Amino acid sequence: MNDGLKVSILASGSTGNVTYIETGQHKVLVDAGLSGKKIEALMASIGKSMSDVDALFVTHEHSDHRKAVGILARRYPQLNVYANKGTWDAMGTKIGEVATEQKNLFAPDTTLSLGDLDVESFSVSHDAAEPQFYSFHHAGKSFVILTDTGYVSEHVEGTIKDADAYLMECNHDLEMLRQGSYSWPLKQRILGERGHLSNEDGAETMMDVLGNHTKRIFLGHLSQENNIKSLAHLTVTSMMTNHDYGVGHDFQLLDTDPDKASDLYAI
Repeated sequence: MNDGLKVSILASGSTGNVTYIETGQHKVLVDAGLSGKKIEALMASIGKSMSDVDALFVTHEHSDHRKAVGILARRYPQLNVYANKGTWDAMGTKIGEVATEQKNLFAPDTTLSLGDLDVESFSVSHDAAEPQFYSFHHAGKSFVILTDTGYVSEHVEGTIKDADAYLMECNHDLEMLRQGSYSWPLKQRILGERGHLSNEDGAETMMDVLGNHTKRIFLGHLSQENNIKSLAHLTVTSMMTNHDYGVGHDFQLLDTDPDKASDLYAI
C-alpha cells in the first residue's frame, strides 16, 4: 500500500485550491491558490513537506489556482511547474520570475508520463485563457480533478469515465446564487457555459461518469457566498439516491474545506 496512489485535498473553494497527490516515486501538487506559507502549513498538517514535492500542475491563471505558483517555484528549485501555453502567457508577470528550467509546457488533451505516474490533461469550458484539468493514473488506479467549468462535454465525460476517485465541482446552490448579493453580470458569468457547475450540475456529471471502480467523490470548489457544505452534500446525495446510486454503500461522498486539508486517502 505504501507505493499506491494517495490523495489529500489540501484546500478547495472559491478562496483557494490545492490538491496533493503521491505515488511511490512522485509527490505533486495541482494548483497553488493560497499563500506559500498556508500551503506549507497544510502540507505539514498531513505530515508532508514541500521540499519533497517535485511537480506542480496548474489548471488556469485565476488567483484562487495560481496565487503561490511563483513563490513556491522560487522557494523550491526542485519543483517542475507544468501548464499549457495559454496559461503560462496569462499568468505572466502575476507570478513573478520562474526559472526557465522549472517551466514546462503541458498541452491540453495529451498525456505526460513521469515514471510511475501518468498525467492526462483535458480542456474545460471556463472564462480563462486556456483552462485544463487533469486525470492521474498509477498502478491501475485513477484520480480525476474537475472544477471550474460551466458544462461538461461528452469528450470530457469519455476522458474521465469510471475513475477510482473524483474531485468534482459543486460550486453553487442555484437559489442562493439567484437571491444573493452578486451583481447580475457576475451571476450570469457563473451560470453561463464558461462559469461553474452548480450542485445539481455536479450530481448530474457524477451520475454520467462514475462506474464500478468509483469509490470516493470529493465535493469541491464550493462558493463561500453561494453554497453551504451541508446543502451541497444533501443535494448531491438526494439526486443520486433518487436515481438508485448507492451513496454510502458503493461509494463515499466526501466534503472538502477551503482552509483545512482532508485526510490522505489511499485511492
